[in-house]
Amino acid sequence: MPCPPSPPLARAELNIALCVPLGGSAGIWGPSALASAKLAVAELNREAGIGGRSCRLLTVNAADDSADIEATLTELVQAGDIDAIIGMHTSGVRQRILRAVGGQIPIIYTPLYEGGESTAGVFAIGETTARQLQPSIAWLGQRKRPRRWFAIGNDYIWPHMSHRMARGYISEAGAAMVGESYVPFGTTDFSAAFDALRQCRADAVLVSLIGQDAIEFNRAFGRAGLHRDMLRFSCAMGENELLGIGADNADELYVACGYFATLDTESNLAFKERYHAHFGERAPTLNTFGQSTYEGMHFLAALLDGHLQTGIDREHLGHAPLVYRSARDAAYEGSGINRVPIYLARAEGNAFRVLTRF
Repeated sequence: MPCPPSPPLARAELNIALCVPLGGSAGIWGPSALASAKLAVAELNREAGIGGRSCRLLTVNAADDSADIEATLTELVQAGDIDAIIGMHTSGVRQRILRAVGGQIPIIYTPLYEGGESTAGVFAIGETTARQLQPSIAWLGQRKRPRRWFAIGNDYIWPHMSHRMARGYISEAGAAMVGESYVPFGTTDFSAAFDALRQCRADAVLVSLIGQDAIEFNRAFGRAGLHRDMLRFSCAMGENELLGIGADNADELYVACGYFATLDTESNLAFKERYHAHFGERAPTLNTFGQSTYEGMHFLAALLDGHLQTGIDREHLGHAPLVYRSARDAAYEGSGINRVPIYLARAEGNAFRVLTRF
């Protein structure tokens, strides 16, 4: 029989499993996520660590095609080798991790997601779909006046739930969802989707593809000249994807999320200065996915500090508001409620220009 998990947070050094995709469609998120988390660890260890203890990262491949993530994390938790998890990966992987080790150690889930996560000991601190979609669709409806929306996404929980919500928001904006399509991870041929777009006479496309799949779709979309008839809108696209798409293929491409590297805020300017001072000119491109692991590490530190220093009961972790370092001015109000600013931006060349904050 497997041994029960060792008492968490028992050693002098805290070991944190950093679960990020190192390959597959979402692998493009990996380098910036690793770098951002390492910066946070360096900052924490230069000060008081977490609760007076230094912390160390153990990287775990959380790609959607990683077959052994459950076994790896179960072994680490049962051996008492990790004290917490920072997860920056798809919701499909999150569900697998929670089935394996949910409720056993604190888990900080950092990227945007569909909402509704309520597992004990899990803190989802990213943007939620409703807060991204509703104001953005309304804003685009008022200014661009699309009437016929088509949705395309990878075939897993986040796109399905996002599109279900989008139907209502699109209707509120006086338009209609006229079609949707779901494709497996790793899709490179979108000709069938383009045929459906034309047949539906869509004038707006909700793109819920991730990583490399989003790049392939938008490249082909631009080459096909579809941007002349349709705008594109996404809730899950960062600067890496935009660079991969190329400026020539990014006309009328809009993105809503909680962070862009071009944000002209005091907290982001300070974050970028620290990031580039730490990693130099060859630092991975900053984006919403990478920044989220930086925030996740500082959130974990704020969450555990009181527990380690004063012995707060683990069952009451996260009940109170927390103040933590964030490049996007996020705030945790307690009891699972996290507030992240939502910005809408348009692709201009190889960068995003922020149009408004909701």
